[in-house]
Amino acid sequence: MNILEGIKQQKIYGIIREDDPKYSIEIANAYIEGGIKFIELNSPLEALENISKNDNVVIAQGGIITTQQAHNALRCGAKIISSPIFQTNLVRFATCYKTFLIPSVTTPNEAYNAWRARMSLIKIYPVAEMGGVEYIQDMVKPMPFLNLLPCGFVKSDEIKGYLNAGAIAVGIGRELYAKNSYEEIVKTVREVVEMVR
Repeated sequence: MNILEGIKQQKIYGIIREDDPKYSIEIANAYIEGGIKFIELNSPLEALENISKNDNVVIAQGGIITTQQAHNALRCGAKIISSPIFQTNLVRFATCYKTFLIPSVTTPNEAYNAWRARMSLIKIYPVAEMGGVEYIQDMVKPMPFLNLLPCGFVKSDEIKGYLNAGAIAVGIGRELYAKNSYEEIVKTVREVVEMVR
């Protein structure tokens, strides 16, 4: 199964934005136990090196804006490069190294240009500030060929709304793990994964 098809089937794209690698690893392990198969780390590479050894998950390194960062992420085991921006240097890098790149955009024009650059999955970030579910619906209606991944302050009870609006999957992070114990994170993740089946 290729990455795009896997994300489409999973529908939940788990995100972890933490500076503490040990905490990031703990959250990632809870995500995996709960059933998430695709995880984006915005954490030190130490966490990436650790979690990428697990065969039950595909790891993305987030926050990539330079090709040097992309090189380092691949060296540490990333299978996906995720960027908060859309720029041609990273597109060229992904093409050259046959790496799956998820760029981030905010406007319909940027999303269309990313699609024209053969980006098979496009992150809409920060989606909550841009209008949430209705914004995705308004973007997909004239451009149903876009594969969109809304991210940024997504709530659990909004996931189905985003999917019904035309997103192929939803990126969700702190909503799953903020102020929760390991066991609570696993329980929350299982509930979310089950909800979208």
